[in-house]
Amino acid sequence: MTTPSLPLPDVVPPAPVRRTEAIAVYLAFGAGIAGAIYGLTVALVATSLELTSSSGSFGLLAACGSAIVAVVASAVGYWRARDLPGQEWRRALPPWKFTVNTVSVVIVHAALAFVVTYALYRLLALGFIGLPVIPFWAVVLMAVTLGLTAWIVYLSVASMTTQRMSSLLMAFIAIGTLTAMVTTPDPEWWAVHFSHLGSFDDVSSWVFNGTLIAGGLLVTTFAVYIANDLDALTAAGALTGSNGQRIVPALFVVMGIMLACVGLFPVDVNLLVHNLSAMGMAAMFLVLLIGGPRLLRGMPRTYFVSAWAFLAALVASIVLFAIGYFSLTAFEIIVFALIFGWIAVFIRFLAVSGQKA
Repeated sequence: MTTPSLPLPDVVPPAPVRRTEAIAVYLAFGAGIAGAIYGLTVALVATSLELTSSSGSFGLLAACGSAIVAVVASAVGYWRARDLPGQEWRRALPPWKFTVNTVSVVIVHAALAFVVTYALYRLLALGFIGLPVIPFWAVVLMAVTLGLTAWIVYLSVASMTTQRMSSLLMAFIAIGTLTAMVTTPDPEWWAVHFSHLGSFDDVSSWVFNGTLIAGGLLVTTFAVYIANDLDALTAAGALTGSNGQRIVPALFVVMGIMLACVGLFPVDVNLLVHNLSAMGMAAMFLVLLIGGPRLLRGMPRTYFVSAWAFLAALVASIVLFAIGYFSLTAFEIIVFALIFGWIAVFIRFLAVSGQKA
């Protein structure tokens, strides 16, 4: 008597998934070889390299290399992913919208690769203060850095969903902001206001403003995925809101544009436009919270309870700031956290809408 074998789908993943994994590995090998050549060139040209220093920062050069690799890997991966299961709907997008989405995804992954790589080398430098980077380690470190970047980025864009994009947005905003905080030349930036981080002419300000700009672009792309999910839920009868499938994505697009403008116009460049953009972003957040019961009718009841909790927290923050209980910096950080915290909750509930309790 022979033991029955398991069904093939339980043993072997679908061919497109296996192909994606294989391409990611081959791309990582190619990026690793390119990184080795790049690292050797850097070591031969710059004879006095340290992990991070003003005279020669290996970490900064590695971050630039990671960004370039991320551009290639994300562009190729996001383009090819249109044919993968669950991604076919992107083929029906207008060419201009698909191009904008692709550019946004590429920019965000490149920026995230730069920020993460730079932050990791800054952290590594704290443990190896003053350590010179000899040619051997330059080759090894650069090969590993670029190879891992290509592998992670390609797999990220190849399996992009609304929830994954939400997680990418949260991680990107958090890492970029924290990197700007720990690298700013003014250790007492918090005594002024949150946007003060973007008012210096150095790497930290470029990271902060670039995070806001790229994050805004990602939110506009995020809106396309939300629109697709809302259309599917509305067609299935799970959502019965009044034009919510059109209004909600449009509000997200405006929110993304406002977030990008906050970074494009730092406080030391144009204070008026900067403040108007920040207020515009907060206004879209308020509309989405207050208009939720009408626009998103059919969402789980618990979502609306959490949305009202976010609204109550926002109102309480405004009151506490108005009476001087905490500073402008604290108020800005709280509102920032509330907006992106609500986005995460909204996406989680959107994914389970239409399911039976």
